[in-house]
Amino acid sequence: MTITPKEKADELVLKFKKYAYYPKTNDDEVFINQLNNNAKQCALIAVDEIINGYEFDILYIEHKRIMDNINFWDEVKKEIEKL
Repeated sequence: MTITPKEKADELVLKFKKYAYYPKTNDDEVFINQLNNNAKQCALIAVDEIINGYEFDILYIEHKRIMDNINFWDEVKKEIEKL
């Protein structure tokens, strides 16, 4: 089964939520929104690192699979930014 960029974006943000930090406030909505934003930022950093790793490989190899992977991770990044 193939995972979509949207599904991968949701998965990454959810994984980072338990590590995202924001000091507890009296306003639960502010707390939850900031926690979600922090998790999104962590996921974006992770995706950027993945993309950067592939781009280094492109200097040496032009391969359709590498380009497909970069395109997938670019789409994941767009989906994370929409969350």
